[in-house]
Amino acid sequence: MKQRARNVRYLSGLAVAAVLALAGCGSPGEDVRVTLCKDMVGVQLADTGPLSWTATETKTGGYEDAEVRLRYSGPDGAGAAVCYFKRDAVEDTAQHLADPMSAYSASPSKFLINGQTITGPALARIVKDAMTKQGRQLIDSAKQALQ
Repeated sequence: MKQRARNVRYLSGLAVAAVLALAGCGSPGEDVRVTLCKDMVGVQLADTGPLSWTATETKTGGYEDAEVRLRYSGPDGAGAAVCYFKRDAVEDTAQHLADPMSAYSASPSKFLINGQTITGPALARIVKDAMTKQGRQLIDSAKQALQ
């Protein structure tokens, strides 16, 4: 009886872990830097209402910063944002050739939104707020999947 209870707990734990792993995935095929940049824009413009993404572009330029360029429209009109990511890789690998964005940091070094450059503590706050939003979405998705 104890063994069966242990097996049920183990399988339940695996199921919860699988649900959390799947719920944590943003849009399939979308780079985590793109998702984070979109959430940062959402945090900055939270009071303006829902946004619609009209263009998304990633740009890598060798040893220069990678850029995630976004265009959006919302109740207050159209806008643009760029998130800059420093290169983390010391040397190129097959992984970087297959996925050039993997050579860059997952956290932006600079954020430009509608002409305003944000760095330092203000950028750290925006990143924290965006990641907190992502965490809440993950937990909400996991709760819904378990119901």
